[in-house]
Amino acid sequence: MKAARYMDEELVIRKGIDLLMKGLGPLEAIRFINISRETKLDSIKRHRTWQQQLKKDAFFDTVFSEKNSDEAG
Repeated sequence: MKAARYMDEELVIRKGIDLLMKGLGPLEAIRFINISRETKLDSIKRHRTWQQQLKKDAFFDTVFSEKNSDEAG
């Protein structure tokens, strides 16, 4: 079995951008790139906010008490 060889990161980026430009056109390619990044950042920001407000002990009590009641029933 042959070992897999990966392309250099710069080449992967260049080829990916070229394919986006050819397939979507310049405007939609840029829009696609920006939509992906914004969604991910919003998700991360939302998760960090949730973590900051989380009360660990209460969360664990809720999670494990529901699990135990499901197993008992």
